Amino acid sequence: MYVHFDGNPGSKLRLLLAAYQYRFAGDVEAMARYLVDEVHHGWEELGTDLLDGAPAALRTSLTGGMEFPSRQFTNVLNADGTPAERELITPDGTNGLDWAYVLHSHGIEVIALQEYDRGPVVPWHTDPRSLIHADPSVWRPDFRAPVLPPRTAPRLTATAAAAAPTSRKTAHR
Repeated sequence: MYVHFDGNPGSKLRLLLAAYQYRFAGDVEAMARYLVDEVHHGWEELGTDLLDGAPAALRTSLTGGMEFPSRQFTNVLNADGTPAERELITPDGTNGLDWAYVLHSHGIEVIALQEYDRGPVVPWHTDPRSLIHADPSVWRPDFRAPVLPPRTAPRLTATAAAAAPTSRKTAHR
């Protein structure tokens, strides 16, 4: 699913990990339905509503205290005025996108689309406050994800275990 604003892993991966752990209580299928299946065209922005249920300290850590809603694209039209169709993101056609996130039962695959056609998988239990590199060249599919645990933050408790496998892509610019 296309997301227009700020898709680098330094911001969006943290948000997606926290959403999985708290708002969706470990249910990757519910998360995929919300982010992919129930959206007509795409997202203008993923917002702090994805942090519903997360501890206040985590929300503040991830957002700096800012609150903003997720926004879907509305009334998306082609040049001729007809309603636009959803575009598929494939290895052959990324449409200029920089990042893609694939939801799996065991974690989220992060793909630097301008560099690779696959990426490392970040386990769902990863602390959303982790240090996450945003340089596309370090997100190599044959290496460990460039994610380091937070240095001083106390451990957070993730909720439910992962649900059934899925491989839906959420693409970001």
